[in-house]
Amino acid sequence: MNTLHTPSVSALPQRPIGPLSSSALGLGCMGMSEFYGASDDHASLQVLARALERGITHFDSADTYGLGHNESLLGRFLAEAPERRAQVLIATKFGIVREAGRYERRIDNSPAYLRSACEASLRRLGVDCIDLYYCHRRDPAVPIEDLMGSLADLVQAGKIRAIGLSEVSAATLQRAHAVHPVAAVQSEYSLWSREPENQLLATCAQLGTAFVAYSPLGRAFLTGQLNPAALAPDDFRRHNPRFQAEAAAHNQLLVDALARFAAERGASSAQVALGWLLAKHPHVIPIPGTRKIARLEENAAACALPLSPTDLGWLDALFDPGTIAGARYPEAGMTGIESD
Repeated sequence: MNTLHTPSVSALPQRPIGPLSSSALGLGCMGMSEFYGASDDHASLQVLARALERGITHFDSADTYGLGHNESLLGRFLAEAPERRAQVLIATKFGIVREAGRYERRIDNSPAYLRSACEASLRRLGVDCIDLYYCHRRDPAVPIEDLMGSLADLVQAGKIRAIGLSEVSAATLQRAHAVHPVAAVQSEYSLWSREPENQLLATCAQLGTAFVAYSPLGRAFLTGQLNPAALAPDDFRRHNPRFQAEAAAHNQLLVDALARFAAERGASSAQVALGWLLAKHPHVIPIPGTRKIARLEENAAACALPLSPTDLGWLDALFDPGTIAGARYPEAGMTGIESD
């Protein structure tokens, strides 16, 4: 596989998140703890260290990832070298409540839960203040104004630096932002999940809110390196509609065309998928996840991939939303997700 020249640390561009600064590409840490089969803490710590060396400063976690394990892992990473704390942006989330070993969830946005969840995350991370704290999923029974008021109290108390929301609609974002600035909205966005293009991306740009794109590689399907039939028994993608036999076969045709496009440019499919996001929107920060240093290096190199307006248009047409087979989540995973 031909890959781009790996840029130096100083070459990685920066993008603002409210009062904070982030590398243009972040690192999603979820897979280091859950959902994608077996993981190894030692290997994950090596990936985290190499990411920082490469200039990736944005590390994304949540209290529900591994039921606290993921935040504890990041806490270990920070404790290994205290100087790292000043170099990184730590993002984590609250609001999804699950039982061990179960994918089903409920949403809790109550003030009491928010306060206790924040304190628990602070302890696991081993920090005095969380840089970016997201409401992972919104409970519609709690007015967004009340939720933002509770989060603003945490900012005032010095527990968090900036507020984020995840998988909210443009209308919810506008209401929230009227109470307190929303530094970032995190939602799924990739070549094959383009719902934010309806209204949310434009609203974020209008309000000065960064858009953090999770699953920017389509849970690895867009890389062209994934065989759905070979997934581990505990890999949640086995239950994802887009990875089911007929849908996967249809979607594979699009990924094959992406691979040919990438090869013509001396790049990998992953680099093109990430480069598309970076080139289309100056306020978008993709956070691909990986547990392998080689993939980390490959992803980081996407920051140096030039894509022309013609290239972007061709990719837009190839992955027209109407051509994608299967929903992006099983039914349980849609809990708390708003749409425009």
